[in-house]
Amino acid sequence: MRIVITEFMDEAAVAALAARFDVHYDAALVDRPDDLPPLLAGADAIIVRNRTQVNDALLAAGPQLRVVGRLGVGLDNIDQKACAARGVEVIPATGANAQAVAEYVIATAMALLRLVPGATAAVEAGLWPRGPLSNGREIAGKTLGLVGFGGIGRLTARLARALGMEVLGFDAHVASGDAAWRDAGVDPQPFADVIARADVISLHIPLTAATRDLIDGARLATMKRDAILINTSRGGIVDEPALADALREGRLGGAALDVFATEPLPSGSPLAGCPNLILTPHVAGVTRESNARVSALIADRVTAALQKRA
Repeated sequence: MRIVITEFMDEAAVAALAARFDVHYDAALVDRPDDLPPLLAGADAIIVRNRTQVNDALLAAGPQLRVVGRLGVGLDNIDQKACAARGVEVIPATGANAQAVAEYVIATAMALLRLVPGATAAVEAGLWPRGPLSNGREIAGKTLGLVGFGGIGRLTARLARALGMEVLGFDAHVASGDAAWRDAGVDPQPFADVIARADVISLHIPLTAATRDLIDGARLATMKRDAILINTSRGGIVDEPALADALREGRLGGAALDVFATEPLPSGSPLAGCPNLILTPHVAGVTRESNARVSALIADRVTAALQKRA
């Protein structure tokens, strides 16, 4: 059986797969889409991250494909209906990168509350902005608002509570009486209340027609003027020009974005140069440790799926 891997994967997991299957591993293959169809002609499985588009065209190029392994949890780059119609099983790495994302949320929240972005450049330039930076805030005693209460949201809540934060949460798919709220020490509230009351707002929801531009200009206007917004879920949920305006006009305390409507972030984005803003290239869930966990999990599950179908 043949497996094609189009994006980076932990070498130990690749080696484990290569010991059992014919594996073609090329971490840069995603950047050469024209090279992919010939490689898929006889492939039984493909393993991707978030950039490879698993659509009708790709599936047609791999008529023998039976499994798609996703090195992560988001599935918006995978046409699940097309996969189901062809009998292709989609396997995400559910839970394996939750710790990395939760730590990213807490780390960026603390940095933004302390007004850290921009401090290095100022000090390097010979300035000494002790006055402005003395207005930084501690995370203890602040309120975290979670929009989305899946595995990552729940772990983020536990880390936040350990630091002395109060945690509110909203999830349209988790009933307010669900024991998960109590177990995590989170107070379930309506979406509008979470947004209006939180000092730090963290998004943990998929991009759908209902969530596109969910955080727009009108919604930003309901947040506290010094609130911090963190998006590690999917680009497109936050209206980027509206966020840029709010930051430049001092109507929001800061933001951290790991995901964008267009990736990589285009040159000339309105986000460029905004105050108290952290931008990272879709890496909140990627650390040395999480990459090893995610890769090992997908290697094991893809192996099991292929052996079951043999």
